[in-house]
Amino acid sequence: MAEEESIELKFRLFDGTDIGPNKHEPSTTVASLKEFIIARWPQDKEIAPGTINDVKLINAGKILDNNLTVAESTVSVGGLPGGVITMHVVVRPPVFDKNNEKKQDKSPKHNRCGCSIL
Repeated sequence: MAEEESIELKFRLFDGTDIGPNKHEPSTTVASLKEFIIARWPQDKEIAPGTINDVKLINAGKILDNNLTVAESTVSVGGLPGGVITMHVVVRPPVFDKNNEKKQDKSPKHNRCGCSIL
């Protein structure tokens, strides 16, 4: 039996900076990838995720479900083995109530990502 090879991923943040590339096992879940991203989030960013629910991972134009594995979520890179796969990271910014300085549960519709998926 052939052993599954690690998949090399990098995560592109909203401002164009990257986390990675790092190797991940094909059986790693998307939720685990989100935890990995949060743990390595650059401290100098104004917007930072608090939980995995604040993070959306996009690969090949699709938002990835937390229960999927890396193997189920990736698309082969032009048939080239060993290529680095870039996933885009979208973060839901915290919304504060101006009167109480507490986070609101609903985010306004005008906070949208400037990413274009072609």
